[in-house]
Parts: sequence; C-alpha cells; structure tokens
Amino acid sequence: MVFSGITFLFYFLPILLFVYFFTPNKLKNVVLLAASLLFYTWGEGYFVLLMVLSICMNYVFGYLIAQKLSKAILLLAVGLNLSLLVLFKYAEFILHNISAALIFVGLSPLSVPSIHLPLGISFFTFQAISYLIDIYRKEIPYQKNVLNLGLYISLFPQLIAGPIVRYKDVMQDIKVRTFSSTLFASGVERFVIGLGKKMLIANPLGLVVDNIFSVPFESLPTHIAWLGVLLYALQIYFDFSGYSDMAIGLGRIFGFRFLENFRYPYAATSIQDFWRRWHISLSTWFRDYLYIPLGGNRVGNVRVYFNLVLVFFVCGLWHGASWNFIVWGLFHGFFLSIERMGVSNILASSHRAIQHVYVWIVVLVSWVFFRAETLPDALNYLHVMFAFNFGDVPFEITDSLNMRVILALLIGLLISVPTLSSIRNNSIFTQLQLGDAAKRANLVFTIKVLGLFTILFLSCVNMASSTHNPFIYFRF
Repeated sequence: MVFSGITFLFYFLPILLFVYFFTPNKLKNVVLLAASLLFYTWGEGYFVLLMVLSICMNYVFGYLIAQKLSKAILLLAVGLNLSLLVLFKYAEFILHNISAALIFVGLSPLSVPSIHLPLGISFFTFQAISYLIDIYRKEIPYQKNVLNLGLYISLFPQLIAGPIVRYKDVMQDIKVRTFSSTLFASGVERFVIGLGKKMLIANPLGLVVDNIFSVPFESLPTHIAWLGVLLYALQIYFDFSGYSDMAIGLGRIFGFRFLENFRYPYAATSIQDFWRRWHISLSTWFRDYLYIPLGGNRVGNVRVYFNLVLVFFVCGLWHGASWNFIVWGLFHGFFLSIERMGVSNILASSHRAIQHVYVWIVVLVSWVFFRAETLPDALNYLHVMFAFNFGDVPFEITDSLNMRVILALLIGLLISVPTLSSIRNNSIFTQLQLGDAAKRANLVFTIKVLGLFTILFLSCVNMASSTHNPFIYFRF
C-alpha cells in the first residue's frame, strides 16, 4: 500500500481517521499501532512477524540496558538488530560475491537462494538502534509500555521510507497528544504538496528516465545522457522529498511532529552542505551514532578522512546490497574528504555560481551509480556522458519528451531551489503587498486553498490513469 494509491487515499486513511478521532484518548495509541501493523501486513504479509519480533526484542533490551547500563548488553542488542538486517538485506549479495570468487579460482559456485527484502527494514532497524543507544547514553528513559514502543517502531507514516525518527523527538507525542485544527490543517497541506511532488513531477520524469537508461550505450548521445541523469536527479528528489512531505503531513494529522528531512539540497554550495540538506534524518543518524563515536573531527586529519570515507561506505551500503551503492557512498566520501583538505576554502572564495556548478556536476555523476542496474552499466553511462558524442536522438526518447514532461521539468527546476522564497523576500514584491492586511490575507488563503485542491485533483487523475507508481526508496 502506497500513500499515492487509491486504496490508501480513499479507503485506509478515511476509515482510520474516522475510527481514530472517535476513539478515547487512552486508546488512540492502540488504534494507531493496529493500523500500522495492518498497513505493513497489507504489503508484506507474514513478514509483519519480523517487525513484531523487533518490537519485542528491543523492548526487552531497552529494559535491560536501562537497568544495568551495560555496554555488553548494548552491543548484543545492536548486533542482533544488525544481524536481522544483514540476513534479509545483505546475505544474498554476500553469497553471490563469495560464489563469484569461487568461480574465479576455479571452484564450484554456491547455490544462492533468493531472500525477500522486507519493506522498510533499514528504517525501522535504525530507529530501534538509536532508541537503545540513547537509553545507554541516558538521553531518554526506556519505554515501559510495549505497545507504545511498538507504535514508535511501526508508526505507518514513516515506516516504509522514512524519515528516520528518533524516539526522543516523538517521546512526548507518544505519551500524550491533543487535537489541534491548525496542526491538522498544516498536515493536510503538507500531505497534498508531497502527493503533488510525487504524482505530477517525479512520475512523469521517471518514465523518460527509464527510457533513456534503457537505450543501448552505443546509441545514446552525450547530451541525452546528461538529460537522463538530470531528470533522474529531479525524479529521486521529488519522489523521496514528496514521500517525506506526506509522512510529515500524516504525522501532523495524528498529532506527531516529525523533523524535516530535506532543505533544498540542490541549492547547496558544497558536498558537505549537500549532506546537511539531503535526507537529513539519515545523515544526522550517521553523524551521531557512527561518525562522532569514531572520533569525528576531533582526531588527526588522516583519521578524519578515514572516518568520512568509512561512514559514507556504510551509508552507500545502507541504501542497498550492490557495488553501485558502495561506489556511490565512497564517491561522496572522497569529495567530503578533499573538501576538508582545502577544497572548501577554494570554494568559499569562488563565485557562488561556481560553487553550484561544482555541486551539480558531482551529484549528477554520483546519481549515475545510484540509477544504473550494474557497475559496468554505470561506467558505460559515464563514458557516454563524457564522450562528446552528439549524434541523433533515438526516436523513443523524443517521443516521450511531451509537454507534460517538459512542464514537470521546468517546475521541478524552479521549486527544487528556494526561488519562490527569494521572490517573496524581494523588496519589490514586499512593496506590492501594501494595502489592507485582512483582504491580502484572505486572498492568499483563497489562492492557497485553490492551489491545493488543484494539486489534489490533478494527482488523483494521474493516480487513476497510472499503472506505474512506486516510491524509489521502497527498495532501500
């Protein structure tokens, strides 16, 4: 079940809202927990038992860690959580590589079974680990109510594709929530905006991206290769930030306040700045639970560079069991390291346009590894990007570049950076707002409501007519 699907939008969510708001306050957490487990079961079937196991296991370990503050218990708990993640997400990848090594040395290959990857396992595992570590650090108390802990781990808005929510950020909301019409309205607004990002920008661009990346490399001109990765950069941003918007919006509807997960990453002026803006919940998780415990930037320069590369190696591996993701992570780790070596000083003294061009080139090249199916495919695609071959454009590409795609591209480029905010803050625009404040507020409200209804209507139309509507980050 996806947020941008008819089943969720017209059946699951309305029924849940009706039941939830007519349920007594002391039972609201039970209703949300049941709904979250049902939401997960809908797509994953009996793998919901894995989540129940995670809830029970981390409830026990949370209690034990709080009682003894034992590092050994913490390491055991973290190890068991990671073992489940490794088993379901990485075991097949590891066995395939062992099998390839055996073939290379002339031995018989292994018989590698196909292992199902449960949706969202990377997200709810990291949430559970952060909960246990924060108890050990005495930053939070352990949750005495197993149902409340279950709600934290399984809460459906952010369950499948994040953002990664820290227990300390929702601890009070789990304990007690009061209905707020303002929070509810802002939640609906945020959800609709996220739905529009997904359905009206990410999906149309994604169809062209699929076409471009499926063209044989020898038939792909350089400029179309660059167009493909540019469209993919926008697709993955609006797909994932759209999901985060919907998750944040749904959280607000039910009284939770999730932290922001994106802050105009394509407006970054360095790769370090990019990671302060992109998938913030993941980058801060790695900072707080891996980079800083490794010594962070408090150690010698060589160790700092090692820490950065190691963290982004793990970050790449977190995204998927593939050499492509590993190379993608190491690529970002390399540029973060050279920025610390002095490139950041050069960038700081450069024109802002140069800073943006640098970030865009690095990020676009990195997205090739993220999108390509295999490492050889990624390297071949990069070869085309830098081969300066400006041949004929394949017919299937020109045929897919319709007005809807062009409009999605233009709007995507416009709102992927804080252009509208700059316009609102412009002194000329401010002067145009002089006049009756009440009338102006009513006009702004009317325009906003009409805009949201238009986005919702167009998204529903696309939802009804589309057969391909997955979220990219479901695979992670």
